[in-house]
Amino acid sequence: METAFEGIWLIDKPLGMTSFGVIRKMRKILGLKKIGHAGTLDPLATGLLIVCSGAYTKQIESLMGMPKTYTGSFYLGATTESYDLEHPPIPHSGARLVKRDELHQTAAQFVGELWQTPPAHSAIKINGQRAYKTARKGDTPEVKPRLLKIDDFKITAEDWPEVHFEVSCSKGTYIRSLAYDFGEKLGTGAYLSSLRRTGIGPFNVQDAYSLQELENIIHF
Repeated sequence: METAFEGIWLIDKPLGMTSFGVIRKMRKILGLKKIGHAGTLDPLATGLLIVCSGAYTKQIESLMGMPKTYTGSFYLGATTESYDLEHPPIPHSGARLVKRDELHQTAAQFVGELWQTPPAHSAIKINGQRAYKTARKGDTPEVKPRLLKIDDFKITAEDWPEVHFEVSCSKGTYIRSLAYDFGEKLGTGAYLSSLRRTGIGPFNVQDAYSLQELENIIHF
């Protein structure tokens, strides 16, 4: 039976919360059990999470296939095991000051179709086991590269040793891996120091609710 709270919800996921944590919270807010999201965001990322409830969960697959837009920052001169701040930074032997032209030229090299290897610390399933669970045991999961597309990749500002970026990309792109590969290409090392998803297809985070805003609206 359809209810008023079945639909597509745009949520601005807060820092530190898992995507499944958002789902758990929304089940309580909406009073519905049938809820899912259209594309995971890591706990250290913020921004647009599309949540579908009730009969609209049938649209999750098509929503997941839409291109994504992100903003964030890379820290140059160091790497981490997870390619982000989930693990402590390790100084890179090639750390150096990189000129602005080189930053922009390197970013341009990633635009188009390319093969990318997801991080070992990711939720990808390998033989039924999440890759990050294998990695946390000290083993190396056999993560296979995947073909994806970067539509646009720009360095938008510099706050050395961090550089800020905006990227538009296809489904399945790991921005953490992009940070690592960017650092490898420069020879300086890099890791993802912040990430915000700003768009999914025609949907924009500017139109999204925080969980608190949604709760206030629903229970007004």
